[in-house]
Amino acid sequence: MTTTELLRANLLSPIVLSFALGIMARVVRSEFALPKDIYLGISIFLLWALGLQGGIELRHSPLQAIAGPAVVTILLGCLTPVSAYLVLKRIGRFSAADSAAMAAHYGSVSAVTFIAATTFVKSQGMEAEGFMPTLLTLLESPGIAVALAIGAVQTNTGGRPVREVLHEVLTGRTMVLLLGGLMVGFLIGDQNWQVIQPFYDTKGAVFRGLLCLFMLEMGVTAGARLGDLKKVGGFLLGFGMIMPLLHGALGVWLGHIAGLSIGGATVLGTMAASASYIAAPPAVRLTLPQANPTYYLTSALVITFPFNLLVGIPVYFQLARWLGGTP
Repeated sequence: MTTTELLRANLLSPIVLSFALGIMARVVRSEFALPKDIYLGISIFLLWALGLQGGIELRHSPLQAIAGPAVVTILLGCLTPVSAYLVLKRIGRFSAADSAAMAAHYGSVSAVTFIAATTFVKSQGMEAEGFMPTLLTLLESPGIAVALAIGAVQTNTGGRPVREVLHEVLTGRTMVLLLGGLMVGFLIGDQNWQVIQPFYDTKGAVFRGLLCLFMLEMGVTAGARLGDLKKVGGFLLGFGMIMPLLHGALGVWLGHIAGLSIGGATVLGTMAASASYIAAPPAVRLTLPQANPTYYLTSALVITFPFNLLVGIPVYFQLARWLGGTP
C-alpha cells in the first residue's frame, strides 16, 4: 500500500468520519449528544481495554533484549509532553489546561502512525525489532500521566498542596484504568486473556465500535468551539508539523543509542513524533474537562497525523540511516 493509499484509508476510516460527523452535527445545530453517563462509561471501557492489551504485549517481550530500548522509550514519554507543554504555554500562549491537553496527545502515541511506519520500513527492505509493539505500550501511559499532572498542578486554582493534586491525578480513574489495566493484563496470562479477548481486543469490533461513538461525541464537543480555532489556527499548523520533527529526531537518536536497528530507530522516532487520538482524548476529557477539544483533536488528527504519513516517516527513516552509517 502506498503512502497516499494509506493516508486515504485512514482519513476515510469510521473513527475519523465519526469525528467529522459530530462536528457537522454541531455546525447544523443538531440536538444530538450522547448522555453524560453513557459517554463516561465508554471512556472507562476504552482506557481499561488499552491498559489490558498493553499488559498482554508487555508479557510477551524478552527482558534482556528490550531493557535498553524500554528505558529510552520511557524517557521519551517524559520528555515529549514537557517540551510540548512549554512550547504551547510560553510561545503559543495557550491556557495551562489547553497546553496540558495537547501535551498529553503529543506525549502519547498514535497506533495507526506506528503501523504506517512499520509498513514503510518493510517496503524499504528492512525490519524493526519484534518487540516494538511493547515499546508502543510503554510510550502510552507516561506521556499522558506527565501532561495531566502538569495540567492539574497548573490549573489548581483552589490553592491545594501540589502533593494532594498529584495524588489525585495518579490515583484518578485515568491512571487506575491505564496502569492498573497494564498490570492486570501482564498478570492474567494468555489463557485467561483468550476468554475476554473478543470483548477487550483493541483491534476488535467492540472496541472500534465504541471508539466511533466516543469520537462522534468528541466531534460534537469540538464543533461547539470551532470559532476558537480562528484565533490560533496558524500557530497550531506550525506546531503540528515542527514539533513532530523535533520529537521524531530525538526518538531516532535515542533509539540509535539504545542499539535499535535502522528500522527500529525509524519506528521509535515515528512513535515519538506521533500524536494520539485514541488513548489521550478520553484521559484528557476525564481529567481536564475544561480543555478545548478543538485544539487537541485538530492538531493531532488533522495536522500531525497526515503530516507524519506524508513527510515525517521518510524523514525519520533517512535520519536513522544517517546515524546508522548507511548512505
